[in-house]
Amino acid sequence: MGVSQRLKSRMQRFLQRPGTTVDLGPLEKLLPKIGSRAEELADLSDSELTEAAAEATDYVDICAFGREAARRGLDQTPYDVQLLGAMALLSGKVAEMATGEGKTLTAAIAAYGHVRRGKGPVHVLTVNDYLARRDALWMAPVYRLLGLTVGWVTEASSHDQRRAAYGNDVTYVSVSEAGFDYLRDQLVTDIDDRVQRDLACCIVDEADSILIDEARVPMVLAGTVPGEQDPVHQAAALVKGLVNKRHYEIADDGRSVALTDKGLQAVEAKLGGIDLYADENVEQLSAVNVALHAEALLHRDVDYIVRNGAVELVDEMRGRVAQRRRWPDGLQAAVEAKEGLNATAEGEVLDTITVQAYIALYKTLCGMTATAVLVGNELREFFKLEVAVIPPNTPCVRVDDPDRIYATRAEKEEALIEEIRLTHEVGRPVLVGTLDVKESEQLAAGLTAAGIPCVVLNAKNDEEEAAIIAEAGTYGAVTVSTQMAGRGVDIRLGGSDQADYDRVAELGGLYIIGSGRHDSRRVDDQLRGRSGRQGDPGHSVFFVSIEDELVVRHAPELIPASPKMHADGLVVDDQVTYAVEHAQRVAEGVNHEIHRNTWRYSVVIEQQRIALAERRERLLTTDVAADLLRDRFPDETEEIDDELLSRVARSIALFHLDRLWAEHLAELNEVREGVHLRALGRLDPLDEFHRSAVPAFNDLFPKIEQRTLETFETIEVTEDWEPARSEMVRPSATWTYLVHDNPFGSELDRLISAVGRRLTSR
Repeated sequence: MGVSQRLKSRMQRFLQRPGTTVDLGPLEKLLPKIGSRAEELADLSDSELTEAAAEATDYVDICAFGREAARRGLDQTPYDVQLLGAMALLSGKVAEMATGEGKTLTAAIAAYGHVRRGKGPVHVLTVNDYLARRDALWMAPVYRLLGLTVGWVTEASSHDQRRAAYGNDVTYVSVSEAGFDYLRDQLVTDIDDRVQRDLACCIVDEADSILIDEARVPMVLAGTVPGEQDPVHQAAALVKGLVNKRHYEIADDGRSVALTDKGLQAVEAKLGGIDLYADENVEQLSAVNVALHAEALLHRDVDYIVRNGAVELVDEMRGRVAQRRRWPDGLQAAVEAKEGLNATAEGEVLDTITVQAYIALYKTLCGMTATAVLVGNELREFFKLEVAVIPPNTPCVRVDDPDRIYATRAEKEEALIEEIRLTHEVGRPVLVGTLDVKESEQLAAGLTAAGIPCVVLNAKNDEEEAAIIAEAGTYGAVTVSTQMAGRGVDIRLGGSDQADYDRVAELGGLYIIGSGRHDSRRVDDQLRGRSGRQGDPGHSVFFVSIEDELVVRHAPELIPASPKMHADGLVVDDQVTYAVEHAQRVAEGVNHEIHRNTWRYSVVIEQQRIALAERRERLLTTDVAADLLRDRFPDETEEIDDELLSRVARSIALFHLDRLWAEHLAELNEVREGVHLRALGRLDPLDEFHRSAVPAFNDLFPKIEQRTLETFETIEVTEDWEPARSEMVRPSATWTYLVHDNPFGSELDRLISAVGRRLTSR
């Protein structure tokens, strides 16, 4: 890296937001030493390299061995910037590296370094199963030469396959699968049934997505509950056919809806003329409100899709199916009822942990992404992580045009199709990023009508994502995709084989067009970053309209009554440009505040979960439960074999601990639902939540002990004793899911809103 480039890099870091505070100078000084050391290693045989690699502990040796292993195993020699990224990861930072800069290899070198420095085993946490398996197989030759073992876990992995994968030095796994495995391990009654080892070190791929966007998502382990009731299916039939602005009104922010007097009368009439607001009908009123939200505010092919007879939620950040995710508060059942599907049981929550809390369990944490700077403050606030901005290997020459803003959505769509047509005519590949599934399909239909062939990538065909996106740079290709197109998959000019590289490069490279601004600038930047990799030519632009939801929701008051525009509807008004930028900043601020408030409630639960896990570990691995029985029942236990007593005592104590924890979680959920009512009395909901949660948990351990003693008194201990004989029956089936962030507040929030409107109308 030359002097001028270093000065430019430091100036950029100075001008960037506060998230970029890491000085790369000390790491840059090591690069010449790494180069010299790597030259020395070139003369070693493969076996000699592997043997010597076992002794590397400092940054120079780690990077030098990693570089040589990559050269031999992948026929790729890492760039200096990749080595800088690896050293940033080794120092516990989040490395911001542009798309196409080789983060996968960077992570492999860092994983090797963490293991050799005694911080392993290492989990590389990815956003999906595809990347976990692909990256593990791809990097396997590198790890093999470095003397390390590597494995991967996917949703399809069996119990034994998971245990074997986690037994390696490095394991690639999606964050959700890793979290679910942790939850299942917390409920084992035999330590040999665990699949994970210690949570020592993790490297988070797509760190902004996992650490920020997914951070507050709870991962849930649920168990069967007999006789579950589903009250919302009847309510779904009641609200079907209600008309907006006549029977119900949607709030300006689009996050709440309430029945009007006419709507209330219509629903009450269908129920036989009852008073929905009578005390005895509160449950029915709640079900109606949930069903109304599903009917009016959640839209098919935008918020969810229906596939294979099931409702599948769409991740608003990536535009892909959010695997195994469901809405809380009965909303999932309400949407299923709306679509005429049978309700899928939520079950009883046996244990739960947020993505943020799970990742915090690792002793060493680092990550990488193309867009970390914009969330630098949040990474510091929630994870105590700093961002290191790694300069690109080759300067980016992509041309990023200013937004093209139109007065109406129709004018924007017309201009968008015309822009694609003109670009396609000359053979230049186009990748269009849309905001949701519905928009992607409407645009594809418009392009087809205009005689422009295109490939569509959205949640409905997400399994084909890698193959589709890999060919988006092919001469003449038009690809329409929901946002976050193919993260982790390179788009090479001229196609995956780069056969037409020169022809596409001469046309200006891949043309990225955004059909609207996302709530997050990071998502827009990720879309831009699909073009211009490794110094390739490229171009990007976003088409926006004043009628876009982002603008309407967050900055309508900033739009002038008569903005300056051309005859085709193109707006040329600085005030409107500012309004769009402002709307995006407001949306980011709202999401940050939601994250902060959600975490404030989660902190106390997480502290309790950690304390409970420590108690459970003692019960599982020591004779503390048997000692309790010996102390309280010396005569009864004297004649029981020590090993048998330990097994029985452990089974009883673990059953009651798990049973009481599930009851405690259910109680806390009810407390959190109801605590907002106390805000009406000018009390702080968070303080009130703590006031209920802390004493309830303090009673937990005495209850575990009490129930353990009571159960022992009622049983007859024999060699063939089993828990089921003492009515200690664990769920016959368990399953995992993620709770989708509820954009409409809690069920009780909705009830309060409805009551408030009802009182106001009267």
